[in-house]
Amino acid sequence: MAAQKGKDLLIKIDMDGTGSYTTFAGLRASRISFNSETVDITNIASAGGWRELLPATGIRSASVSGSGVFLDENTVERAQTYFFNADIPTFEIIVPALGVFRGAFQITSLELAGNYDGEATYEITLTSGGEIIATPPPPPPGPSL
Repeated sequence: MAAQKGKDLLIKIDMDGTGSYTTFAGLRASRISFNSETVDITNIASAGGWRELLPATGIRSASVSGSGVFLDENTVERAQTYFFNADIPTFEIIVPALGVFRGAFQITSLELAGNYDGEATYEITLTSGGEIIATPPPPPPGPSL
């Protein structure tokens, strides 16, 4: 896989509940983390006393965070509405070369900040609240004939 541009990792919010996704404006940094809990089945008969895990079990989750400059009040206002209503809407996370991850997320943190001599900024954290569907990116174009 070739190097990817960090600016292409995007967090998109559903602006009206109909699947109309808009990228958080002013996004400077974003991150997605996939997590999985394990189910330990180690017992006295485990080979050499090594831990054993039960395959295909446990709880999977994803967390997403982003930060940026406050450029567009519409996306931040929508995020505030989701946060204060404790909604769990669908978000899209675009990861270069890996595809689009779509699923229900709850906004667990929304911070707005600013200094008197600087720009207004925001930070947002999302935690998955359901299944995450991954759509791989389209294959690169083939050679022209």
